[in-house]
Amino acid sequence: MRLAIPGPTSKGPTEKFTGDVYLNALQSGEDPSRLNSAMVRFSPAARTHWHSHPLGQTLHCTDGMGLVATRDGNVILMRAGDAVYTPPGEEHWHGATQESLMCHLALVEHDNGHTATWLEPVSEHDYQAAHTATHA
Repeated sequence: MRLAIPGPTSKGPTEKFTGDVYLNALQSGEDPSRLNSAMVRFSPAARTHWHSHPLGQTLHCTDGMGLVATRDGNVILMRAGDAVYTPPGEEHWHGATQESLMCHLALVEHDNGHTATWLEPVSEHDYQAAHTATHA
């Protein structure tokens, strides 16, 4: 057993995020474990780009309200205490609502060091459509 000290806070890179996003690595999978975890904080309306994970992802919202959306238009409003699972290969994005900060724990397993395939930014139209769908 050992205390896992969170890594320093870093700003999410613009190649993966829109808006102000801050990350703290919590755990990097060390053989035989493949678990990677991070605390991710989103300012209002900040979000990831479209992406997928080779072995899926679990998000556990710890504070605020956020959105998780898939390419087929499925949208979940996530509140503190909620967990959302995206299966392997499913293209999705997640981030804060327009009016709230959001923090989540991101849990992924790496596949030979690969945790995600990053794609294009979420358009303002797609973000607004997801926001409207959950706030109607």
